[in-house]
This record gives sequence, C-alpha cells and structure tokens, in this order.
Amino acid sequence: MRFEIPERKKLTYEMVIPIRWGDMDAMGHVNNTVYFRYLESLRIEWFRSIDCQPDPDGIGPVIINAFCSFIRQLEYPGEVLARHYAGEIGRSTIDTFATLERTDQPGVVYASGGATVVWTDFKAQKSVPVPDEVRALLA
Repeated sequence: MRFEIPERKKLTYEMVIPIRWGDMDAMGHVNNTVYFRYLESLRIEWFRSIDCQPDPDGIGPVIINAFCSFIRQLEYPGEVLARHYAGEIGRSTIDTFATLERTDQPGVVYASGGATVVWTDFKAQKSVPVPDEVRALLA
C-alpha cells in the first residue's frame, strides 16, 4: 500500500540532513528505519521552530501514526533536502507530511511520508485543542 501526500498542504519547514555512512545497510542503501529518523528529525525541528517543544508537565504534540513510501534508494554520500508540510487541522490533530529529496537532485522525491500529531495534556493523558497560535501559523 502506498500513501499519497495530498495536494492541499502548506510548506512549513525545510532542512538539509547529511546521509551518514552508518545510515546504510548491507544492501548499500539507506536502511528503511533511517528514513523514519529523517522524518522524525524534520518534525522535531519544525516543532522547535514554532516554539512547541514537548513539556512532560504541560501540553504538546505526539504522533499517533506514521507512514513512509520508499520511492528511490538513498545512498551515501549525499545530503537530503527534507520538506515538512501541514495538511488538515482538526480539533486536536494536524496531519503532517514530508518529502525527502537529494540536494544534488532537486525535485526528485526519494521518499514521502507523514504523521498525524495530536496535541496532548501529558499529565491528564488526554487530547486538547490545537493551540490558537499554531492554528494561526498554519492558516
């Protein structure tokens, strides 16, 4: 099954991630689990960029699902241009998406993925509305 990124989305963040020698597996390409690390790093840096870092004593985002479609093999050496997008916003959720390209092949998507994040009151262990300031950034 391949998940598609919707056309209706907003670019919210981008960053360059180096492909490390240790990211490869025995087949000579970046291991599938590392793609999820790239997506996680991108998502965490986006949260940091909007001053939304999880606080165990407060509220913040957590993911409730994640997916990745592997389109082409990433290989060392190189750098990944990771782009983060926000999609639909619910009461307490935001659908997020990402694309991974090589910096030396702009526009060629090597993987696409995403996650649904839910804003959570960590102590109460329940969802809360997406903060108004986050909604305003994504409007």
